[in-house]
Amino acid sequence: MIAIAGEVALCDPRGALFFPDMRLLVVSDLHLEKGSAFARRGRLLPPYDTGATLDLLDTVIADHRPATVISLGDSFHDGFGAERMPPIYRDRLLSLMAGREWIWVAGNHDPDAPADLPGIVAGELALGDLRFRHEPLAGAEPGEIAGHLHPGAVVVQRGRAVRRRCFATDGERLVMPAFGAYTGSLNVLDKAYRGLFRWERFFAHMLGTSRVYAVAHHRLRR
Repeated sequence: MIAIAGEVALCDPRGALFFPDMRLLVVSDLHLEKGSAFARRGRLLPPYDTGATLDLLDTVIADHRPATVISLGDSFHDGFGAERMPPIYRDRLLSLMAGREWIWVAGNHDPDAPADLPGIVAGELALGDLRFRHEPLAGAEPGEIAGHLHPGAVVVQRGRAVRRRCFATDGERLVMPAFGAYTGSLNVLDKAYRGLFRWERFFAHMLGTSRVYAVAHHRLRR
């Protein structure tokens, strides 16, 4: 459990953020239909990413039973991803959306509403002291929750470097790990994160198999 601008949230080791008091689940950077997007450009990848991502999302939703889900941008890998989605996956996504409020935050890969899917589309969203957007802003007010950067962290344990996706936060704002099956990560010590955090208070909450590990800034490696 962590606090962001005073709101308590659970960092789920599968890469989702859950606010129990609001019954709110947040995921980011699903990049659905990334495999088919690459295939259109002649780069063949196994076409299983959408199914694997929906499998994971299904388990997270089943465990937390949120009333609201925010998909924090780049939900689809490109603007035509929703159109390319096979009917079996579309039906599965619709079943996950049924009975709950679903908010698509626009991302740089998918700035428009996904074709023929329900839900609310927003450029950004404010809920109390929290503000949800896809790309984090340097100097933003406390309460920002964003994605886009796909944060990851590296630690050295017993002479061995371990790299994992992570929630990146200083307690005032947070950058979400990428949730999609075909997404990578960018080290939180990269220059792309400059200006986002108070590093003396920073923790990388690294995703383990069954739990999340909080690692202070001074223990991280490139």
